[in-house]
Amino acid sequence: MPNLEHPAYPAADLLHLESLVPCRESQVSMLLSIFGERQQFSFPSIFIYGHTSSGKTYVMQTLLTTLQLPHVFVNCVEYFTSQFLLEEILSQLQSSSSDAEQTCPVHCDTLNDFVRLFKQAVASRELQDQTLYIVLDRAEQLREMEANILPAFLRLQELTDRNVTVVLLSEIVWELFRPNVQCFEPFTMYFPDYSIGHLQKILSQNHPPEYSADFYSAYINILLGVFYMVCRDLKELRHLAALNFAKYCEPVVRGEANERDTRKLWKNIEPHLKKAMQTVYLREISSSQWERLQHDGGEPGQLKGLSAHTHVELPYYSKFLLIAAYLASYNPVRTDKRFFLKHHGKIRKTNFMKKHEKTSNHLLGPKPFPLDRLLAILYSIVDNRVAPTANIFSQITSLVTLQLLSMVGQNDQLDGPRYKCTVSLDFIRAIAR
Repeated sequence: MPNLEHPAYPAADLLHLESLVPCRESQVSMLLSIFGERQQFSFPSIFIYGHTSSGKTYVMQTLLTTLQLPHVFVNCVEYFTSQFLLEEILSQLQSSSSDAEQTCPVHCDTLNDFVRLFKQAVASRELQDQTLYIVLDRAEQLREMEANILPAFLRLQELTDRNVTVVLLSEIVWELFRPNVQCFEPFTMYFPDYSIGHLQKILSQNHPPEYSADFYSAYINILLGVFYMVCRDLKELRHLAALNFAKYCEPVVRGEANERDTRKLWKNIEPHLKKAMQTVYLREISSSQWERLQHDGGEPGQLKGLSAHTHVELPYYSKFLLIAAYLASYNPVRTDKRFFLKHHGKIRKTNFMKKHEKTSNHLLGPKPFPLDRLLAILYSIVDNRVAPTANIFSQITSLVTLQLLSMVGQNDQLDGPRYKCTVSLDFIRAIAR
């Protein structure tokens, strides 16, 4: 029995729509209830929010296209000013109009011009009073525009006196979205994250035709068992599934196992999925490099990656400052004399030192350090003499801006600023090379 039912739309279209939006039937059913019939006035504005890859954009595009509802779809990141945004909405309305004279470029400087031109464009489309849907994806960008843009979209139906519904898609909640001035409250709808069962069902639909559905479903089950705890993003998981499936099939292709030998297939794919945890998900190497790495049987470190810690470009002294900051964060103050002085004399190993050397400082996290200690270590590890000029201090500020260092507490303390090093040991090794 189909989950989607609505008297205003053909049953065949609803059945096709249900097959295109797996695990989102309840959300689509709610939207159809809000939309009502084509000629009915829908709610003036709808606010849909949820984490990335929760299906908001895909569901809205599929719903409007499959049921052939008149709509305009605009990404607010691409059209980042109010003028660009308003002109794009009008352009899409005019391009779908049957009147060829209306295809000229649209100029819209103010909201009043938009309301006037919008009425003309809707009249020229001959919608027979059908509801027009304006979907604004990444709608949080509207907060960066003029103060009257968001309230105007929320009550565009009232301003234009037309049958129009504005749908806002965002990754943030409405409480962080609401403007300071009094505005019309939209109908709020939440798209939850996909559960592991939902991801299993969605990803299993992409099985190659040369393999059975059960075989590919078992592969997806293995993939989710490895990655689900660290990655819930459907796009990332689909990318990983496509990238590693060839390696999973190798024993079957070579004739060493059949599709039901789950143990052999798991032993073959396990080390490669562990490599993928360190490389592909973090985008340290490209897909072509990863495929070549799998074919050659090498380690991820043998290829030069694309991530920040292999392609970071820092000034000469900034690299030494970052190394000095890492040493100051992870080495106790009492060891500075032993590590950074050439003639430090004898240092007696006390029971206190032996007791604490058993615990790795990397497990305890970075410790804050003062500015003078950072500069003292810098002078020690750089071969030539370094003058404490404004250039050095500006590079420290740049490292904080790049979030490679973080400032602890307020910078107006009497004892000077304190910092923490926020990068990993692999990052520092790459810089040191």
